[in-house]
Amino acid sequence: MILFIKNMVCISCQMVVKYELEKLDLNATLIEAGRVEILEPISVEQIDKLKTALYKAGLELTDNRKHILIEKIKAIVLEMLDYSGAALKTNFSYYLSKKLSLDYTYLANTFSEDQGITIEHYIISNKIRKVKELISYNELNLTEISWKLNYSSVAHLSTQFKKVTGITPSRFKHIECNTSLPSSMCEL
Repeated sequence: MILFIKNMVCISCQMVVKYELEKLDLNATLIEAGRVEILEPISVEQIDKLKTALYKAGLELTDNRKHILIEKIKAIVLEMLDYSGAALKTNFSYYLSKKLSLDYTYLANTFSEDQGITIEHYIISNKIRKVKELISYNELNLTEISWKLNYSSVAHLSTQFKKVTGITPSRFKHIECNTSLPSSMCEL
């Protein structure tokens, strides 16, 4: 059985879902952004308990086709940013259309109507989330991060970062260093 879960877009959400499934003695064969596969049948009581638990965590079990499509779009964006560097080098509208076998205009309109933002803005906000994550790890410099996320230049990354967050990547790193990292890791 495949379950679709709205707003399940990060690893911590997946961990919550896994925990809730285990509490109900359900074994998932796959847990990924927006989707869970379970081999055994699920009772109505288990579904109700899962819905309640997921709702408390800000997630929602859904069978609405539009919501399922939106979650698939989100999952592809996250997969592209988090796991597939090669996908970043392709035209994303083509990549998304090909992955879902649907016209990009339809996908874009459906996403915008439901989410209140464009797919492009969703991608940008998640790229900036990824930039923050990579800066926090303190393993790559801005040039390497811009290359990894397929920005045309460090200046482009910095401009987009500041537009979204209101601060520069360097300022973000400085703030991160003062709040969470040992000072030896914070040399610019």
